[in-house]
Amino acid sequence: MEILTYDYSKLAIVILNWNGKKWLEKFLPSVVSFSQNANIYVIDNASTDDSILFLNEKFSQVKIIHNKENYGFAKGYNEGLRNIKEEFYCLLNSDVEVSHNWLQPILALFEKDENIAAIQPKILSYNDKSKFEFAGAGGGFIDNFGFPYCRGRIFFSLEKDFGQYNDTTEIFWASGACLFIREKDFWAEKGFDDYFFAHMEEIDLCWRLKNSGKKIYYSGMSTVYHIGGGTLNVNNPRKTFLNFRNNLLMLLKNLPNHKLFYVISIRLIFDGIAAFKFLFSNGFGHLWAVFTAHLNFYWKFIPYLRKRKSGITNYFDKENIVWKYFVYDKKIYDDLD
Repeated sequence: MEILTYDYSKLAIVILNWNGKKWLEKFLPSVVSFSQNANIYVIDNASTDDSILFLNEKFSQVKIIHNKENYGFAKGYNEGLRNIKEEFYCLLNSDVEVSHNWLQPILALFEKDENIAAIQPKILSYNDKSKFEFAGAGGGFIDNFGFPYCRGRIFFSLEKDFGQYNDTTEIFWASGACLFIREKDFWAEKGFDDYFFAHMEEIDLCWRLKNSGKKIYYSGMSTVYHIGGGTLNVNNPRKTFLNFRNNLLMLLKNLPNHKLFYVISIRLIFDGIAAFKFLFSNGFGHLWAVFTAHLNFYWKFIPYLRKRKSGITNYFDKENIVWKYFVYDKKIYDDLD
């Protein structure tokens, strides 16, 4: 009951928008209805549709921040959030429907432990609410070769929600689809990596926070529903490029010294195998995306090597997800042990 007295004005719910009027029209009403006295912002990445006109006409209570151009997810949030001073941010994708009581469990968790920097809710699929959604599911982890996976989602296998992840637990990374984070911790790590543009930036930020001694949490008492793929479709080679490039840069920044070159060498081999698989399943464009991702990684190798902090700790799990998933057919999180 204590959380009911919480000052919701300390929370900024921040939606990044680029030509997303259809998503705002569909999902903003649920955010307004279920967000008490929280402040709601839309950061607009220089949209060319009539998103802003729609907001001004239908949601005058929503504060609008105008970015000068489409900076992508990472820099778009960084630029916009500089204008927002609330104690807590909720970075919410525009294609997310929220539910009743989605804020209270999150804010209660922040109150309980000052060392918790970021939290994600349970993320289910909007199109099939019985299943977890790809981007975050029941909380994110990373295996010993840097492959991200979630409770409720390993690679492309999604679990049904039977309440198995209705807990509150520490995780490795929280999804950018609905990321609650303390303002001071976000800026202590200088926010997202601008260069990432989109994809992996939230994992990179959470890893940096963990390397600084902070905690990342999941709350299964809060639920949202995500469509996913609203900006870049999974079949878009640009998405493939960003995922492969950003994952390598993230490993370079955050791996412990004794794991750095071994893990990256193994990942480059895995990526090569994946590229040739793409050739036969997704076409030449995706193979080329992996190749150019590697070229870009080599080009950025020295600058990113200089970004590494001293005293990095090995936080990632000892699972080998590729081996367990493809060889032992382990497609459910609880079967990994």
